[in-house]
Amino acid sequence: MAKKRPAAKTAKPQLNNGEIPVVGAREPCPCGSGRRYKACHGAAAAHAVTEHVQRPFEGLPGECDWVALRELVPAATVPLSLKGGLPEGVPSVTLVTVLPMAWPALRREDGSVLLGLQNESSSGDLGRDMADTLERALAAEPGTPVAARRVPAEGPRLQDLLDTDGGFEPVVHSGFEFWIPESESAQNASPEIAASLERANAAAIPTVKLTGVDAAYWCETPDKNHLRWVMPHPEEKLLDALARLHAAGTSSLGEGTKLVGSFRAHGLMVPVWDLPTGVTADDVEKPAAEFAERLAGALATDAPLTTEERRARGGLTNRQVTLS
Repeated sequence: MAKKRPAAKTAKPQLNNGEIPVVGAREPCPCGSGRRYKACHGAAAAHAVTEHVQRPFEGLPGECDWVALRELVPAATVPLSLKGGLPEGVPSVTLVTVLPMAWPALRREDGSVLLGLQNESSSGDLGRDMADTLERALAAEPGTPVAARRVPAEGPRLQDLLDTDGGFEPVVHSGFEFWIPESESAQNASPEIAASLERANAAAIPTVKLTGVDAAYWCETPDKNHLRWVMPHPEEKLLDALARLHAAGTSSLGEGTKLVGSFRAHGLMVPVWDLPTGVTADDVEKPAAEFAERLAGALATDAPLTTEERRARGGLTNRQVTLS
């Protein structure tokens, strides 16, 4: 006679203020049912995902830089302004590329808020996810990180909370020391944060934002350097313009450089150039400004593409990748 299987043990519920937190699909559901998350509360959450928003940062100042900081830049900060001003007890709100332990946000001891950008999105609308995180951070107790959660299908977006008349000026850092308040020392950080800081600094790729053109970022890698440039132009129009320049032999940024393709990120195109090792961000400032002038001329041209230009366009299209 077959042995009777023992009843599955029911785990103790793990709730965040009464809510079921988001966990991995194969992990035990935090509700305590003993079932996997994907077969329990995760099943309902999957149906609550909002429709995918292709350009979650559209309408915000510096949309191209939002995309760059989300996808390209390891360490950067940007001060944010809120509609109606900052709430009482909140001296500042700062967008950061990433936070220790991948926290979505942090309310510091002094009441200031750090809002993380490079976090997983639980819905199809990153702007809604981040707005939900920001609202919870503004209401959190000082000294408290904000946990991830499944965001309601209805709610404000970043465009509803941020002052869209303000500027957006990223500051790119060589490391993640901005995690530590200026009044404190990294030596006084908790062991978890200190370890996270060490790992993040070791993995960060040196990156510099060009000053002469918008949303162009130089980075250094062991084999070669790159320039990745987020552009706001409609994709088909931009591909035609790049093809015209490529066919004319004017798509490079100087000797030894090459336009190698592009990728899509959050509804925008990001052309990429390979640069020889040793070519610095300063070295490409002038060539990038000159390329911007050539691109403006190509974008203003409506003439049909020539055979050579169509061939160049096909090559650029074949090397496209979509990140998000």
